[in-house]
Amino acid sequence: MKILLVSDIFYPHTGGVSEHILHLWRNFNEMGHTAKILAPSYGKNYPYVDEKIIRMGRAIKFPKNRSFSVLSFGITLTWQVRRFLDTERFDVVHLHGAIAPTLPYLALKYSNAKNFVTFHSAYEESFGYVLWEPVLEQYFRRIDGMIAVSTVARDCVMRYFPIGECKIIPNGIDTERFRPDIPQVEELRKYSPKILFVGRFEPRKGLKYLLMAFPEIVKEFPEAKLIVVGEGFLEHYYRRYIEEHIKDNVIFVGFVKPEELPRYYASCDIYCSPATGAESFGIVLLEAMASGKPIVASDIPGYRTILSDGVEGLLFEPMNPEALAEKIIYLLKRPELMKKFGNAGREKSKKYDWKIVSKQVLDFYKEVCNR
Repeated sequence: MKILLVSDIFYPHTGGVSEHILHLWRNFNEMGHTAKILAPSYGKNYPYVDEKIIRMGRAIKFPKNRSFSVLSFGITLTWQVRRFLDTERFDVVHLHGAIAPTLPYLALKYSNAKNFVTFHSAYEESFGYVLWEPVLEQYFRRIDGMIAVSTVARDCVMRYFPIGECKIIPNGIDTERFRPDIPQVEELRKYSPKILFVGRFEPRKGLKYLLMAFPEIVKEFPEAKLIVVGEGFLEHYYRRYIEEHIKDNVIFVGFVKPEELPRYYASCDIYCSPATGAESFGIVLLEAMASGKPIVASDIPGYRTILSDGVEGLLFEPMNPEALAEKIIYLLKRPELMKKFGNAGREKSKKYDWKIVSKQVLDFYKEVCNR
């Protein structure tokens, strides 16, 4: 089967959509299919896979729903996409993310294949869908199979379009890459206990609530360290807060290469994800689970999809620093419970291995193509 995965969002833009596409691409090719990725250029390379990615148009980031979205632009983009699809003759064209009038939209418009889309987002409101509804509605009719990574993502889209049947196929995790026996980051070994945050520095990721909670944690555990992995436009504000309140207890790591990321999970005692909402699933939770780490996460619908409160970790009221501090302190005082949560998370993560998820997607392709 010849498969094209299309998105405005791909590396070097980090996040769940990029990871999802990358692992489908790798697994499809390992299974004997011919898979390609079509994405815009971001002006800098992602050296791990970039030599095999087809780049068309230029990615432009813009603010959206307390985060950032991406659109692809180019004077010859329409012509390039049409010519490429006519030449390659794919069996399947699989779009990822919103079908805004940009690269996925053009691929759908000119596709001669069976067309699929995966919805990844879970926004409370989507101005983009409202704005482009008259244009997009006709192209929804060209989609042969619809997938959502969770019921939360599906319900978000259904608020704007009556999409009908939508298959739920979750995000996955590489359980070989993320596992409990990965060596720790050497420089972090001397610190204990360690709380880890991984994510972009944008409002919906909720890092500010973890920073606000940390002084209370330090009162109980003066040697506690918060390890912060990520980057983004809010870094200046976060650093200023840290300097004024908890400068001796936070380590800013910045951007971490994908091959190094598992070592940071291996180095922590608790993984914390304080997102405020607009999360459809939570790949970072799967990464922590596969690494055998207990989790403290905000009680939002997308996280309840994957994390069971009191089984793999603890949930707390979103945007409540006091509740967050209370949960982390509670866990740190109970090492056996932390170990129990970590073991349970590792077991659950195996059901989400990318090999299993990729096969589910392929089976859905075949089901739709054989109708």
